[in-house]
Amino acid sequence: MTDYAARRTVMVDTQVRPSDVTKFPIIDAMLDVPREAFVPRHLREAAYMGENIDLGGGRVILEPRTLAKLLDSLDIRSSELVLDVGSALGYSAAVIARMAEAVVAVEEDADMANEAQSLLSENGADNVIVHHGPLAEGAPEHGPYDVIVVEGGVGDLPQTLIEQVKQGGRIACLFMEGALGAVRIGYKVDGDISWRYAFNAGAPVLPGFERYKVFTF
Repeated sequence: MTDYAARRTVMVDTQVRPSDVTKFPIIDAMLDVPREAFVPRHLREAAYMGENIDLGGGRVILEPRTLAKLLDSLDIRSSELVLDVGSALGYSAAVIARMAEAVVAVEEDADMANEAQSLLSENGADNVIVHHGPLAEGAPEHGPYDVIVVEGGVGDLPQTLIEQVKQGGRIACLFMEGALGAVRIGYKVDGDISWRYAFNAGAPVLPGFERYKVFTF
């Protein structure tokens, strides 16, 4: 029988800590949340590998290093409401739930959304609501949010999500330029987002987040 707890420890010790992620809430959550429970059953043996897990259709579960560094850069506080966009089966939402007051997880695939809600409840993440709908639309009825995390690549960020960031809040996006991407943290001040570079990573661009093409004739 696979010792997943041991694999979690190895994941944290070899992928997370060496990436300069040292905040206790992040380390504690990633040691505690069973990542294997939130991936498709046939991919469980790959749950703790240091790479994105391919879910098909341009969707992935972000590699542990990328998720950990995203959360480290955001510095989520226990009083904050977080929107987790593209949460798939809920792993990222389960991790964030250990740090935030509450999480709204957005998933547009109905089957994944339903399964995520069950998995989150089974694993004690009672402060997470799974919202079924287009990723690019977020969940405005529950906002505005102190923090928004986009769980995948971004070409262009939809204005609808920018509007859901609370004044003084922040948003993390992995902006993709070809195969190379840069995670930036946006801070909302006076209605505008000011971006700061955080680190490099890569992931497929999420549906609804493709770069808008301008055609000239």
